Amino acid sequence: MSKKMRIQFFILNNLIWAILIMYFAVNAVFTPHFLNYDNVVNIFYHTAILSMLVLSQGLILLTGNLDLSIESTLAFAPAVAMLMATQWFPGLGPYTTILITLGIGALVGLFNGSVVSYLGVHSFIHSLSMLIILRGLTLFLVPFAIFKLDPIYSFLGSERIMANIPVAVVLMIVVFLLMNFIMSNTPFGRYLLATGGNPDASYISGINTKRIVCYAFICSGILAALAGLLAAGRQDAINNTMGKDMVLLSFAGAILGGCSLNGGRGTPLGMLGGALLLGMIDNSLTLIGVNVFLMYACYGVIIFLAVLLDRLKAKWRDHLFHQESLRKLENTG
Repeated sequence: MSKKMRIQFFILNNLIWAILIMYFAVNAVFTPHFLNYDNVVNIFYHTAILSMLVLSQGLILLTGNLDLSIESTLAFAPAVAMLMATQWFPGLGPYTTILITLGIGALVGLFNGSVVSYLGVHSFIHSLSMLIILRGLTLFLVPFAIFKLDPIYSFLGSERIMANIPVAVVLMIVVFLLMNFIMSNTPFGRYLLATGGNPDASYISGINTKRIVCYAFICSGILAALAGLLAAGRQDAINNTMGKDMVLLSFAGAILGGCSLNGGRGTPLGMLGGALLLGMIDNSLTLIGVNVFLMYACYGVIIFLAVLLDRLKAKWRDHLFHQESLRKLENTG
């Protein structure tokens, strides 16, 4: 591959960071108070919850599937765990409650993955049903908010450390770096990309594609439950509307970050870039006083642009591969 083409592929694979830097620079100049330290910290803080859902959705997109239920898992997992600790099994410690929260997310993911992988139900249809089921159960179980959470349970979402940096931001960076390492340096990461890129070839080569898809859904459920922990800690309460309407933004963030709707393409760091861009957009629109209903419309525009960008990047990538094939034919001829 020529040096020019390698540069083009590098730009294509890291386009989100160029967009992010340009958007930040424009707002730093034209948006009042955008560049203030506290505001920059708040962008990261308010992005932390969405970023967990973006990563959760991104892992599923890598396999060529999708998961609409993650926003309901975000509310369902901490709601059930807190009810267990306060009503059903009084006396459970906060650390145990945290583990139960993540465990519930893992169980939801295991169920989703099993139905999609082993029963062959389309991920869109199944996850849509789970979105409704889990939200309905949450509404039934928690008709009113649960207040005054244990400080240890709300620690991840509310506590701040030196320089007023929220623990949630540190956790977000650690999770993304860890997942990026797993995707880049472990067989699971390679198998996940291979499964999404070409499931038939992966299966023939010896990869248990059904198990890999199931593992991806389990990871997705855990990340959604972790997002629930952050949301509960941030408001020091658990209510039945947590995470509502965030699933579509998780798609937008993952696709903006380089994931493909066709599967097999994307990186956790790219997904982080997509989540941060969404956080910056939300923050800048708030600072300039955009009407809340217009902001909701803007989210729809962002989703449309994300899908359009995915199509354009796919066409650009196909063009580059075509040019490379022509170059090789010319050299051999």
